[in-house]
Formats: sequence, C-alpha cells, structure tokens
Amino acid sequence: MKKTLPAILLTLITASCSGWVIQPGPFNPPTPFLPPTNTPSIFTPTPVVIGASPTWTPQIATSTPIPFITATTAPTIVFPTLAPTDTPITVVTQTSVSTVPSVSVEILGCNTSIDVTHGMGEVTNAYVTLRNTGMIELTNLKVTLSALDEGREHPDKTVEVPSLLAGYRVMLKLTVDSTYQAETPIQIEVTADGGLFQRVGADSCRDIGLFAPKPEELGTPVADNP
Repeated sequence: MKKTLPAILLTLITASCSGWVIQPGPFNPPTPFLPPTNTPSIFTPTPVVIGASPTWTPQIATSTPIPFITATTAPTIVFPTLAPTDTPITVVTQTSVSTVPSVSVEILGCNTSIDVTHGMGEVTNAYVTLRNTGMIELTNLKVTLSALDEGREHPDKTVEVPSLLAGYRVMLKLTVDSTYQAETPIQIEVTADGGLFQRVGADSCRDIGLFAPKPEELGTPVADNP
C-alpha cells in the first residue's frame, strides 16, 4: 500500500506538465462534405424469349401468268322451218271407266201366295235388290221375273224403275203364276236404255219367311250403304 501511493502521485505530476489532466488523443481535421456523384446506369436491352418458335423461312410468292383467252363467237344455228303437211293427226280417245254403266242384282228370297184378284191360284213372289254400282245414272230400268213352270203372265211379272242414281239401291217384288206346291226355278233379267245388263237365276228360290221387305220399302231408291 505504501509503494502504490507514491506511484500514483508521480503519474499525476507528470501529466500536469501539459495542462491537461487527461491528454486528448490525436485529432484529424474533418474532411469537407462533398455531394455524392450519380453513376450513370447502363441498360443493355435483352430480348425476351417466350417459348421456342420454329425457324420461319420466308416464302417468296411467285405469280403464274394467266394465259390470255381470246373470245370466240359461237356459230349461229339455223333450224329449218318445217312446212305444214296435210297428214291428219289421229287422236286416240279412250272411254272413261266412270261412264260405263254397272248394276248388280241380289235375290233376297221367295214366297208363295194365292192371287184371287187376278183369278190365279198359287203364285210365286220373288224379292230382289237392284244396285247401281257404276258412276252414272241408270234410266228406264226394267226388271223381269220368269219361272220354269210359269202359267199365265202376271201383271207384276215386270217392274219398271224410271231412274236409279249411282250409289243407290232399290228393292222390288216380282210375281209369276207358278205350279201349286212345286219347286220353281226362277230367273231375273235386267234391261235399261243401254240394253240388257244381266240375268241372274236360282234353281230353287229359298223361302224368305219373316224377312220379306215391308211394302213401303219397295220401289223407292235409297242411298246404298258403304
């Protein structure tokens, strides 16, 4: 402790020679402030590549010369004039099917009765239906009943129909003088302005029974059922 105190005093005394208790360190004068200089930026353009693209080879278009077409005038065709001839032209005409008359006859049945009005015994009554199956009107139709064993001519042996339109039908009752209780073969004949249409016969006319047409239904044309 005694040795340390004199050493401290010696140090203080030595330092007091310059007037500073603590000597300042060496001082460098400040460098004057200079503004910074801007270094110019150098931009190098770099191409932007988007994907890989095939190498394009420029095509050189060449024009093909179009040949010159010379217009030519088409030749005029002169047709010879045909002189009229005196040969007549034959026109073939065909009769339309719609103008052909057509009729059908249906024997509905027969029955027998005693005709005292005309002084006859047993007579045979035949009921028929006449149809106009053509496309034109039938006029002055005559329907005649004949029997194999026929006696005297009955007034109702023939019935006339003045007109029967196309698509119409008419029911008729015809009567002949016949043999008593004997099978009577009959025949129906139809004629008109166009001549004979047809004949329809029956070896044995069946008994019509209760299915005989009513008197008011006979002789009146009506529209045929489709």
